[in-house]
Amino acid sequence: MELPLDHFRLIGVSPSATSEEILRAFQLRLDKTPDEGFTYEVLSQRSELLRLTADLLTDPDSRREYENLLLNGASGLDLSSNREVAGLILLWESGSPKEAFKITRKALQPPQTPALGSSREADLTLLAALTSRDAAIEEQEKRSYSNAADFLQEGIQLLQRMGKLGELRKTLEEDLISLLPYRILDLLSRDLNENESHKKGLSMLENFIIKRGGLEGKNKSEYDNYLNQHEFESFFQQIKPFLTVQEQIDLFLELQKRGSSEAGFLAFLSLTAIGFARRKPEKLFEARKILKKLNLSGLDSMPLIGCLDLLLADVEQSSARFLSSSDEKLRDWLNNFPGEKLEAICIFCKNWLENDVLVGYRDIDLKEIDLDSWFQDREIQEFIEQLEKKSNRTILKSNFQNQSKFNAEESLKNLRTDPETNLDDYEEGRLPLPGGKREDEKQVIEENIYTDEVLKNNSIEFYKYAIEKIAELKFIFGEALENNKIFYKSTYLKYFYAFLILFVFGLGLGLLRINFKKPAQEKEIIDNSKLISKDKNLSSEGLNLNDKKKSLDESNIIISEKIDKNSFLAEEINTASPSLKQIKYLINTWLDNKSDFLSGKNEINLSKIVQKDLINRLKKERQLDMQKGVYKNISTNIENIVLLSQTSSRIAVSVDLKYTEKILKTDGELINETTFAPFLKVKYILGFSNNSWKLVDYISGV
Repeated sequence: MELPLDHFRLIGVSPSATSEEILRAFQLRLDKTPDEGFTYEVLSQRSELLRLTADLLTDPDSRREYENLLLNGASGLDLSSNREVAGLILLWESGSPKEAFKITRKALQPPQTPALGSSREADLTLLAALTSRDAAIEEQEKRSYSNAADFLQEGIQLLQRMGKLGELRKTLEEDLISLLPYRILDLLSRDLNENESHKKGLSMLENFIIKRGGLEGKNKSEYDNYLNQHEFESFFQQIKPFLTVQEQIDLFLELQKRGSSEAGFLAFLSLTAIGFARRKPEKLFEARKILKKLNLSGLDSMPLIGCLDLLLADVEQSSARFLSSSDEKLRDWLNNFPGEKLEAICIFCKNWLENDVLVGYRDIDLKEIDLDSWFQDREIQEFIEQLEKKSNRTILKSNFQNQSKFNAEESLKNLRTDPETNLDDYEEGRLPLPGGKREDEKQVIEENIYTDEVLKNNSIEFYKYAIEKIAELKFIFGEALENNKIFYKSTYLKYFYAFLILFVFGLGLGLLRINFKKPAQEKEIIDNSKLISKDKNLSSEGLNLNDKKKSLDESNIIISEKIDKNSFLAEEINTASPSLKQIKYLINTWLDNKSDFLSGKNEINLSKIVQKDLINRLKKERQLDMQKGVYKNISTNIENIVLLSQTSSRIAVSVDLKYTEKILKTDGELINETTFAPFLKVKYILGFSNNSWKLVDYISGV
């Protein structure tokens, strides 16, 4: 065996060393015998090699001859088989653990594998373990953590194959575990052109975090002894800038699926970053959806959602979000800002994007945050215009530096083709407190439009009855055709004739409905006009039918008298055309009971006057408050009430509501207080079902 070692390195001296220095080094090496567990035989061979080397280098003639060989290109020592292991030990001691490990590993492989149970096998196995560990340490000092891990893994595999040195193998495994964060950093910090290394680093990072139990470190893992939560957070902050924005989105979304709330928040930031930096407004919808579902303690999400609303040019909604913030200092700053509120919101949004959102990504480096360029981007304008059309809302279009209008003229080309873009989610983003969900409002309106336009006549019950019978008739006609063999044709033809019969029946039914419709509508208009005239102390006499229709359409009835909230019991309203006083009573009853329920005083029992879905929504709100260890103290008073519309099945009113909400801990400590000044405008919707009027839904800020 030839070793990459000369006599000077073997004994541990420089080529210029004197004979006295060589003898001194020789004695030190003899005295410092390795005590890791090598056999006596191999240690004796080691001592013999040291003595031979000392003799050669202290003899002038022998040394001169050896130095000439080195000058002529000779390198390495050719050792006999009985001295190979001893030579490898000396190579390791000379500071060459990597070379020693590679040769030792080769010596343990076929065909030169030593006999099982021999002293040679034991010495080589021990040497392999020691050299692999020292080689790993040497690579770590060079910050080559992946190479260090490779040496440890090879050493562990070799010991597993040999079935020896269990304790030493455990030490190598622990070293490998402690090395993992550094390996990940090494792989991910490399140039992106090293695609395989980067992918390997990403996979290791994800598995590492999953084993820890997410970013929060919820699980006990093998890494806990080497990296506590504080150290992990420092490590993650160091490694995050080496990931692209899309890599971070993919990682955080996967971790969120596994229950990591912190990962969900980081996914929200990453989606916002890619949405703004790459001009992808649909990503802002995804970001908002994630943020709204998060339940992070101490997180005030309102200003953040408000920033997203601003970027989507919904200035009114953005302002409402900021005013709903639980941060009193932020609200004070906004209210006391010397300029326009819009300017203040823009400043906040710009600073948030610059300091919290667009940082820590390998592929995002925006020198300046320019909101004007965002809104001047054609695709952004098209997207906003599409939102306006889709949501039927009015968008305040602003140039955020000079407060002038900007144009948003065309619709986004790929909006409808993007499966990730859901404009219905926009309506979910409307201000939720203290009103209801916009999607519910949409559903209610659609249902009532159908009721008002299709079933608004005296033949409603007959129509419903007829519709129920159509399904029966389909089956009856089909059976008759089949059993009586009326047509000796195919099955498809039989059902075609059945369809024709039913179609004729339905057409006749429709004509019948039309005949009843107009008189019924006129009667309803007259009845409602009488109601309006009564509340206004106006006489309905002398008004013709057209005047009454106009009076209904232009009604703006306001009642400002005070009603004692406790003067009415929670009783059903069965009157076909309830007065505003009765409607006000119903809403007051709802507000009083809602306040008591959210404060934990009473259970809610309003099924007679409130729709079940609205009650369930209130119960969910209380359940979430209890989970957070808080309760709400709400004070309300109806200042004004305005009749917006009224039919036989639907009533809509607008209410000016004095509203104050306090959020308190269970021990009574005040967390936040919100007051709407001068009042909160709320739209309440009532529906007629089971012979009584019920509160169906309400929407704040309309």
